[in-house]
Amino acid sequence: MRKDGFRFFFYSNEGNEPPHIHVQKGDAVSKIWLVPKTDIVYVVGFSNAEVKQIVAIVFEYAEHFKQQWNEYFGK
Repeated sequence: MRKDGFRFFFYSNEGNEPPHIHVQKGDAVSKIWLVPKTDIVYVVGFSNAEVKQIVAIVFEYAEHFKQQWNEYFGK
């Protein structure tokens, strides 16, 4: 998914980890757990304002991201 210049995605080989989403914009990257609660794993290269924007988007689309994860990994 792309929103506000950010790309939200997951890797196909990470089904053994809890549901999470990766975020990329340019060279900046982040990883955010979706369960048991939304929690930032790491952030590299994003400004504080961008992190706030990313977190807001993840909260807004959390159910969609979890659904996509579960459909892909068959959980």
